[in-house]
Amino acid sequence: MAFKTQIGKDIHQAAEILRSGGIVGMPTETVYGLAGNALNEDAVLKIFKAKNRPFFDPLIVHSHAISEISRYVRHIPERLLPLMERFMPGPLTVLLPRAAVIPDLVTSGLERVAIRIPRHPVALELLRSLDFPLAAPSANPFGYISPTTAQHVLAQLDGIIPYILDGGECGVGIESTIVGMEGDAIIVYRLGGLSIEQIEGCVGKVNIQDHSTSDPAGPGMLESHYAPRKPMILGDIDSLLEKYADKKIAVLSFCKKHDAGRSFILSPEGDIDIAAKRLFAGMRELDASDADLIISESLPEGGLGRAVNDRLRRAAATPKP
Repeated sequence: MAFKTQIGKDIHQAAEILRSGGIVGMPTETVYGLAGNALNEDAVLKIFKAKNRPFFDPLIVHSHAISEISRYVRHIPERLLPLMERFMPGPLTVLLPRAAVIPDLVTSGLERVAIRIPRHPVALELLRSLDFPLAAPSANPFGYISPTTAQHVLAQLDGIIPYILDGGECGVGIESTIVGMEGDAIIVYRLGGLSIEQIEGCVGKVNIQDHSTSDPAGPGMLESHYAPRKPMILGDIDSLLEKYADKKIAVLSFCKKHDAGRSFILSPEGDIDIAAKRLFAGMRELDASDADLIISESLPEGGLGRAVNDRLRRAAATPKP
């Protein structure tokens, strides 16, 4: 069924659509999500269909309080509690043993559910108005650049979903960090808007899963992901400009301006947090240009630089057959 998609700030309207089993675009501090009742398999199926998302890629569930999360999981490991208490609400997702109330479709049949509390006032107000949690992956066609404004969602899902709840530009701009337990060790499964330094400052040394998989243990862990439609190459920008001088090049740089007709500087001041916030908007702008090719460079690895570099590597990855 095709919809005339509306953008608005009416939380009551969004809630009514969700209560009736529909799906809506919803703001969070990380990226915009495509939300549906996480306990309603029909609503969850609509999310997968709208995104053209493969069923082996699980979804993140959103709630509004740790006490609420306890309703949807069998238990919370004691080592994760300090992290949850400090960074929820925030750009943190935890993998926890799911309760039977969570449908298999949400977790792709896996025994753990990815769950978080968004740090966005509109998202929290919406969640508090509902008596169920929301499954909400990024509100974009599967594999494409994640949306950080309501207009980004509209550009990709116009006519597919009925309503986009507008909460302004996302404050973090990249997806949440996903953590879980394996034995006694805390594992970071996906780099994101909560830095490793922040995590380790709370719970001590953690292990980082440094590879992606086509059979992910959690959401957003595929090798090729967050990608523009145009080919994208990651490396030294000056060398790549010389190598591809015969092509129309678009340049996505950290803080330096390069001699290219089409360019987007993530942070002229060299601020990694600002670069993270502007990453997906920059990729979208260059993808919409007349360039044949997008070239980019890695950021310094500290703080959110690790997560930005993870997104850049996967945006530039060539999917394996």
